[in-house]
Amino acid sequence: MTTISASLLGTRDPMLCAITVERDTSPATVASSSDKARRLDEKQYALDDGPCLTALRHQRTVLIEDLSEDGGWRKYAERIAGEGVRSVLAVPIKSDGASRAALNCYALTLGVFDKRTVAAVQAHAVSISKTLRLALRLHADPEVPEDVKSALQSRAVVDAAVSLIMVQNLCSREQAMDLLRAAAVNNNRRIREIATEILRGSTSAGIPSHMQPGALDDDES
Repeated sequence: MTTISASLLGTRDPMLCAITVERDTSPATVASSSDKARRLDEKQYALDDGPCLTALRHQRTVLIEDLSEDGGWRKYAERIAGEGVRSVLAVPIKSDGASRAALNCYALTLGVFDKRTVAAVQAHAVSISKTLRLALRLHADPEVPEDVKSALQSRAVVDAAVSLIMVQNLCSREQAMDLLRAAAVNNNRRIREIATEILRGSTSAGIPSHMQPGALDDDES
């Protein structure tokens, strides 16, 4: 999901993405689009302060348009001075009551996080919240029965694919699920199989051409 976030939400400039989860008062990067994104998160943990920790702990969006000019984050800026990061956006992700989470995006150039991109990242954080809750539930208890674990994994895969379709088509969750069901019916395959192919990079994955990314018109979007 973080790799998808980085590739789809980034414009002409690269974007690095990571997901931070805090449980039992200890934050951790549970996924990242690159090693650099993970390092940028972990520098905040050492300080016990930073945009992603603020976003998840206070459940609010944090936007640093120019890290070198924002005095409120001077300590963090000093810690990551050699990474080439210019802007940071951290958006809370709704999770269960026992944990808090945030989607963290880092840009190497200025001007990446305009109003449209910020809105897209916020919408994406909402769309992946269900997937994250499923993943946290799956890993919370090592004694989860295998049949329950398999069901949770299937749901997580399908929901992740739905989130990807939503970003690609700028459509609602219901529309995205309809596209996935249609692809499964048209190809006489299971929904999870189609979802898995989508997440592996086969964007069309059997989705009819008029339903593929960018094919929805403005009214449908």
